[in-house]
Amino acid sequence: MFTSIRTSALLLLLLAALGGCSTVQPVASTAKRIVAALLPTPTTAAPVAPPSRSLDAYKAEVARHVMLANSGQTFSGPLPPMLPAIVVVNITVGEDGELQEVAVQRSRDPDASKVAVASMRRSGRLPRPANLLFTNTRALTFSETFLFDHQYRFQLRSLAGPQ
Repeated sequence: MFTSIRTSALLLLLLAALGGCSTVQPVASTAKRIVAALLPTPTTAAPVAPPSRSLDAYKAEVARHVMLANSGQTFSGPLPPMLPAIVVVNITVGEDGELQEVAVQRSRDPDASKVAVASMRRSGRLPRPANLLFTNTRALTFSETFLFDHQYRFQLRSLAGPQ
């Protein structure tokens, strides 16, 4: 009998310990959680980033600007089957659109190179390279290809159709 009282007391002590481990939340807080889960969550509109353009789109914009500024030196229509001169220039444009540098990267014709560089300088302020500059940079450098006909008139590769 003493053993059964001892066993019963031990069982009650164990049940009391286990009962202390469980938590019972009040009905009101459980109801609030359920209602909050059922209500729609208010959404805020994500900030819209300004439209960004690709480097190719920017190069086409610059090419249109250069072609317009040098309309007497350009030609339109299909490219000749054999281009007598091709000049590739590296162009550096400041964040405000100022032409900072133009240098011939590749050419086999010195006269065509002079026309290409002079045409870039004659173009004045170029479109701003907004959204294309890396953090902490103040200029963008890219290349453009001048495609010449026999009269040293040119088209720019960014705008020219297939040859």
